[in-house]
Amino acid sequence: MRELVFDCPEQLAEPLSDALLEAGVLSVSVEDADFGTEAERPLFGEPGLEPETQAWSRNRVVALLPDGEDPAQLLAVACAACGIDELPVWQLRDVPDADWVRLTQSQFEPIEVDARIWIVPTWHEVPDRPGTISIRLDPGLAFGTGSHPTTHLCLAWLAANLQAGRSVLDYGCGSGILAIAARKLGAGETVGIDIDPQAVQSAQANAQANEVEVLTGLPDVRQGWRADVVVANILSNPLKVLAPMLCDRVLPGGDLILSGVLERQADEVAQAYAPWIAMKVWRALDGWVCLHGQRPA
Repeated sequence: MRELVFDCPEQLAEPLSDALLEAGVLSVSVEDADFGTEAERPLFGEPGLEPETQAWSRNRVVALLPDGEDPAQLLAVACAACGIDELPVWQLRDVPDADWVRLTQSQFEPIEVDARIWIVPTWHEVPDRPGTISIRLDPGLAFGTGSHPTTHLCLAWLAANLQAGRSVLDYGCGSGILAIAARKLGAGETVGIDIDPQAVQSAQANAQANEVEVLTGLPDVRQGWRADVVVANILSNPLKVLAPMLCDRVLPGGDLILSGVLERQADEVAQAYAPWIAMKVWRALDGWVCLHGQRPA
């Protein structure tokens, strides 16, 4: 296979990428053309927010070509669709043959969250570790696979504090990893809620694959239901907005665990919950924190 490679300015990177896909290329990636030089600059926004621009000042566009396609013709069609009269200078480079599935899988090993929890891709054997639980979950899922520090923090809290039989509400469940972990750690009734229907489906499928029972649904599922433990791994802004509702979903004497919060955001998130539950930092990891509080009995 071959790749078409060319550089373009910031304002053309996204429209040209879309136009190339429309023209028939197999995939498109955009890289910083100044990567590794003094001109390199980061491209990111606040965690969870979109950056203001979707490209760098100078961009390298890499398009994977179908066999037999004329790269010049594909690029000409894309440029015409974008109103570009002159084609950029381009080059071709060969892509070596490889077993891409096997190569990708080899990059992902089981993740040890703490002494009790492992996250294991489906192509690996479950580690033979007495006293541990393993969650079958593949990397690359859109809704979270446990590699992020905020997920590690929530899992660590559950492993250290969850008592058998207690009910759990995972709000913003994504892949369902926290709800699945809770059930494997001995939780009683467990509910996973998300605003994204695809996340709800993903969480249900993952629960079934892990042979645990989790009720998943959109926010209208089990309205008014309260749990002994409520965990929400989202982001600071939605957590602040959801404060009254999340506090109300915790049973008297129950626990509330929040993550998706940067260390510098901990105080403002805690203040949003102060009228109902006093929240304090339970643990920090790589600049993120897990907040914990107990609803008065």
